[in-house]
Amino acid sequence: MLTRRALLRNAAGLLGGAALPSLAAAEGSRPAPQFSVFTKHLVGLPFGRVADIVAELGFSGVEAPVRKGGHVEPEAVEDGLPRLVEALRSRGLSITMLTTDINAVDKVSRTEQVLRTARALGIPRFRMKWYSYAAGRSPWAQLEEIRPRLAELVALARQIGIQPCYQNHSGAKYVGAGIWDMAGLMREHAPADLAWAFDLFHVTVEGGLSWPNELMLASERIGMAYFKDFSWKGRVPEGCPLGAGQVAPESVSRLRAAGFKGPVCLHVEYLKGSVSDESHVREAIEATRRDLDVLRRWWA
Repeated sequence: MLTRRALLRNAAGLLGGAALPSLAAAEGSRPAPQFSVFTKHLVGLPFGRVADIVAELGFSGVEAPVRKGGHVEPEAVEDGLPRLVEALRSRGLSITMLTTDINAVDKVSRTEQVLRTARALGIPRFRMKWYSYAAGRSPWAQLEEIRPRLAELVALARQIGIQPCYQNHSGAKYVGAGIWDMAGLMREHAPADLAWAFDLFHVTVEGGLSWPNELMLASERIGMAYFKDFSWKGRVPEGCPLGAGQVAPESVSRLRAAGFKGPVCLHVEYLKGSVSDESHVREAIEATRRDLDVLRRWWA
């Protein structure tokens, strides 16, 4: 097994210390998208088992949670993340996105340590933690408070050579739920320096009939597209298998028309259970397999 230092050295050598190019341009030239899977539903399994499952299902990479309760805790990133990367590389897989608790440069999230470790291992992008609105206060004032924090984080990420991606969620507390507010802040930065982790579930919840407009607003800077589905339970969106709910195959044609060619990540977040239960793990594997088959058909 490679030592952490050797793995970091090898990855850094491959990258040559150069800043990453625009990921939208580099990966947009591929004839078909790369399919990754968000491994949140596999957290708690040994790294080797996670790699075996993902490889057997036919994905090319993973979006890996490296945050509180993730595969690797931020406090252990220097040792844990190289071990995760090594397990995945042994099966021909890569981490295409790192999911983090980072939305500012601070000691609590260990911003610099997490991002420098990820960059040295060849990880090209990370998902930021969302910003939230405080009820009863002016959204305009709160956006002005976010602006310098975001700018500082983007500057550090640019220096390190890793791309921040912001996921749109749904709900009144989330900055970026309606796309427009966060898009206004993002316009101050180049797409290569700050992108969307564009979530078709949440934009469909929030956009209703207008979601194609939100897609076009974000289209120039989509670093990764997220696919998952939901159905309405009264006024509450509830996760469900892909293709069984409100997210339509039309989303693929709309993405293509907007010039997006990948990468794509599948999220399987509607399952209930624990990985300590082997029957649940089998259910999670089969659910992921079914959703990937749907996603492939949509892109075909």
